[in-house]
Order: sequence, then C-alpha cells, then structure tokens
Amino acid sequence: MLTATLIGDVVSSRRADDRARLHDRLMAVLEAVNETCSPTTPLRITVGDEFQGAFATVGQALQASLRLRLGLLPEHDVRHGLGWGEVEVLQEEPRVEDGAGWWAARDAIHEVQRAQEHPGSRSRRTVFRAEPGVQGPDADLVDAVLVLRDEAVGALSERSLSVLRGLLVGQTQRELADVLGISPSAVSQRVRSDGLAALVDADRKLGRVS
Repeated sequence: MLTATLIGDVVSSRRADDRARLHDRLMAVLEAVNETCSPTTPLRITVGDEFQGAFATVGQALQASLRLRLGLLPEHDVRHGLGWGEVEVLQEEPRVEDGAGWWAARDAIHEVQRAQEHPGSRSRRTVFRAEPGVQGPDADLVDAVLVLRDEAVGALSERSLSVLRGLLVGQTQRELADVLGISPSAVSQRVRSDGLAALVDADRKLGRVS
C-alpha cells in the first residue's frame, strides 16, 4: 500500500536540562497531532527521542510535521524525514511495518542530518523523498516548498510562533490578541511582517497534496 511515512527526532536532545520533562512534552505533542492529523499508524516514540507514524496522504504528513515542530518550539526543535512509497504490515501487535516508504523516510532524515553540517543548510529541518517509480507528488517540488517553510519557521520569534499556532487552529487575530495580552494591531503587524498568513495558506494547500 502506498503510504506517507514520517520519521522524526528531537535536535540536540542530549543537551536538554530535563530529559524526562522533554519526553513528557514530546508525548503530549504526539498525542495532540494524532488527534488532529488522522494518521493511519499513530505517531509514537520508538526509542529515545525518535518517533514515527504513517499517513494516507503526503499532505497529512506535511501538516503533521509542521504541527510537531510548532508544538516543541522554541525550547526544542525537531527534524523530520518524510517518505512516500509501498509499506507492508509485518505484524499487528506490536505493529511492525516495512517497505520502501519507510526506507525513503529514513534516507530523508539522514539528509536533514547531513544538511545541518553545512552553514548554508543549517535551517533545514524537513526533507521529503519518494520511492523511485511510484505514482505520487513531485518530490522535488514538495522538497522545494519545505526548504522555504523551514527557513521561515526557523526565523520566527516566540511570540510569532504563538500567533502561527493560533492561526492554524482557526483563531482570529482578535482572539489571539486577547490570549496573548497584546493589541490586535500588534498581532496584525506580526502576521504581515513575518509572513504568517502565507505560512497558513501554504499549510492549507499542502494538506491537499495526495
């Protein structure tokens, strides 16, 4: 079955002051994204700070990866390898999956790790790769969008991250102003200056990628 796969891990988690607290927060974020993004295989921690899950469409995986990152920023960041390809279930309990879709996701997260070693690519947090020859979205086009999304999100301040989270769940700018204790004009200025409306629009359109 063609499946969108996601493998992620927390950047520099070994340097976390309180690893138990980080684990609890990661668990909470994974549970929240499982509720909103409808994975076919729920996101779960596999070992240490690494997690994975699977989705019916690439669009769902793309949206999940953004929400996972926003759920941990600014204290912690995550990197993701997204794959598209054939996946088979080898065992149900506990669930074990294999196939080219997972190999593509593993190759993708290794590419993120390599990119972060080069000064010009250190903002990369998400890479998409597809199994060669399978029907699906244009991998180069999806990856190009992810380059821009990673750069934009990585440059946001803590307050702008909060605004973006609210916009993604449908809060109005006035509602966000009340929650954050700032003026509506301050929210509007952040939306314009940091391109938050463009990020929300891109997320909505990426969600339609099959």
